[in-house]
Amino acid sequence: MSRAAAASDQSAGRIGPNAIIQTAEALRLLRGEEDARRVFAAARLEPYLTAPPADMVDETEVIRLHRALRATLDDDAVRVVSAKAGQLTALYLLTHRIPAVAQRVLRLLPARLASRALSRAISAHAWTFAGTGIFTARPGRPTVYEISHCPLCRGQGTDHPICDFYAATFETLFARLVHRNARAREISCEAAGASACRFVIDW
Repeated sequence: MSRAAAASDQSAGRIGPNAIIQTAEALRLLRGEEDARRVFAAARLEPYLTAPPADMVDETEVIRLHRALRATLDDDAVRVVSAKAGQLTALYLLTHRIPAVAQRVLRLLPARLASRALSRAISAHAWTFAGTGIFTARPGRPTVYEISHCPLCRGQGTDHPICDFYAATFETLFARLVHRNARAREISCEAAGASACRFVIDW
């Protein structure tokens, strides 16, 4: 993608298709085809089940999908499905997007250095998963990521963090590239009234 096209996608609020593709896959794996169709129909995205998006999608579609998950499934099921979708997304990135040479270098580095290098890469590509949200990273141990105006929980209200998709994506990437004991957790969420969704990654 050219820089001009990337800038246009960022300003328009577009998100990589894995936010939809891997959520469909997680639903099918964990809940079956019927629940996948229920959720995607509620989000008005049912055509994606037979013809998955090949390019960046409008962030409003991702927002609708996550709202539909919460409207269709119980809270525990939503958390499990969202986390599985995040894990699948990270595995896709490791297989298809992050060069094998870069992965080998990260694994050879001390965890602190690897976490900084990985955080730089994630920050550079944050527009592909945060849309019009604003991503910031504070590398170190622990590493802290924040997403303000977060698309996953935009317009939703809960009493606990709900961005399990992001937490699982970050955790899987860190566990594979930084330290096998890496864990990520969302400590505050805009849906619960926080100023930003905050994720702490430690190992």
